[in-house]
Amino acid sequence: MSGDQGEEQRRQQARRTPPAGLVFDDPLDRQTSDDTDTGWGEAPAGSSGGRDLDWYLSQKPPHHG
Repeated sequence: MSGDQGEEQRRQQARRTPPAGLVFDDPLDRQTSDDTDTGWGEAPAGSSGGRDLDWYLSQKPPHHG
């Protein structure tokens, strides 16, 4: 009888869970974060083009300790 109860619980769960909605838009129409200048590591627009000491220290390779 426990098998019947498990089957009934699965049916109730299936009734409670709404079906996933379908999305028909084109995913290539949206711009991704890596498709921007900041995604490629460029400074955000409006910031100064100069490099300060903090930037140079943050760019230090790991093998330079």
